[in-house]
Amino acid sequence: MKNIAKYFQFEQLKTNFKTEIIAGITTYISMVYIMFVNPNVLGASGMDKGAIFTATALASAIGCFLMGILANYPIASAPALGINAFFAYSVVIGMKVPWQTALAGVFVASMIFLLITIFKLRELIINAIPADLKHAISAGIGMFVAFLGLSQGGLVVANPDTMVGLGSFTTPTTWITVFGLVITIILMVRRVPGAIFFGMVLTTLFGMVTGVIHAPTHLLAAAPSLKPTFLTAVSHVGDINTLQLWVVVLTFLLVTFFDTAGTLVGLATQAGFMKDNKMPRVGKALMSDSTAMLTGSLLGTSPVGAFVESSAGIAVGGRSGFTVVITGIMFILGIFFSPLLTVVTSQVTAPALIIVGVLMAQQTREINWDRLEIAIPAFLIIIGMPLTYSISDGMALGIISYPIAMIAAKRGKEVHPLMYGLFFVFIGFIAILNV
Repeated sequence: MKNIAKYFQFEQLKTNFKTEIIAGITTYISMVYIMFVNPNVLGASGMDKGAIFTATALASAIGCFLMGILANYPIASAPALGINAFFAYSVVIGMKVPWQTALAGVFVASMIFLLITIFKLRELIINAIPADLKHAISAGIGMFVAFLGLSQGGLVVANPDTMVGLGSFTTPTTWITVFGLVITIILMVRRVPGAIFFGMVLTTLFGMVTGVIHAPTHLLAAAPSLKPTFLTAVSHVGDINTLQLWVVVLTFLLVTFFDTAGTLVGLATQAGFMKDNKMPRVGKALMSDSTAMLTGSLLGTSPVGAFVESSAGIAVGGRSGFTVVITGIMFILGIFFSPLLTVVTSQVTAPALIIVGVLMAQQTREINWDRLEIAIPAFLIIIGMPLTYSISDGMALGIISYPIAMIAAKRGKEVHPLMYGLFFVFIGFIAILNV
């Protein structure tokens, strides 16, 4: 035990086993919802939900172990919400790309992510896209995720006269979402640790009590087989042979990269790790995340990234990587509760998507709305993602309009050359989509 404490620097970080174990369990409770939400989201693409459940748990566990053991940070990883929606609804359903090819896109993006981390090119990419647009991308994904939750929960439905409208409250399943949303809002506002998870538990119980959701026949079972998704990404890499698919890969890379970088910096700041506005061991942290993303693609899930819910464990004292080692162990144990997938319906997970959308939309406060050359492309990204039902289309609207607005403001020299390159890439992307 002394060697473990020494390795994770308990003395220097002023922590102990009891605190780290409690923090690890707290982090797990705060993010365990992803084990049930991710299969529901990716399942819409035609993937096997059981395989996704196992892949999600294993990818999360591996990500946690890597971050904890290699980088010694109490920051957990799991398949990220938002980018999984992009995978299922924008790429597979919207672009009609087979899920196997989309998974290959995640694999290629993770390889690129790994290479730019090894060769320390991350600073170049981070500096190329303005901070305002990074915040807009995060907020836009939040809007898109919330819209998915509202739609899946039956609160927002298609309307032939107004495109969209309020759903029917005579539908029993809609009331499950309403109940879940109210409960989760209360728990979130009261700052209850694991609010999203406990909201899902209470919502599921409400559904079973009212008879809308049927209780599972058993709670424990062997882990669902990974066979339907395992290594599928590798065998379909050759399918990525068009500009459209390379833009998909680029989107996977950019969104995951900036989401991960932003989350890591934010959590490191919360834990007090930042020194001279720099994050120590950031290279190891990014290496851990990029490796977890690569592993996740091989197992059969959308991109893995640092989870902001790690803040719950940090808040109760987690300071070393041992925190997320405990979280990773909890994810492995969670694999044996797959029968619960039958009761965690899309109406149960809808409130979680809506609340996560709210949290991501808070990034809008960081945008410089006083400068139109910034505000316009940022707004087009944010509003474009939910209204086009596509994260990549929303990004295209903002990235294409950004150089135009900056040149109009006589600030064209401030635009990074890479942004001009992305301008033409996304124009080609839109042109291909409309052929």
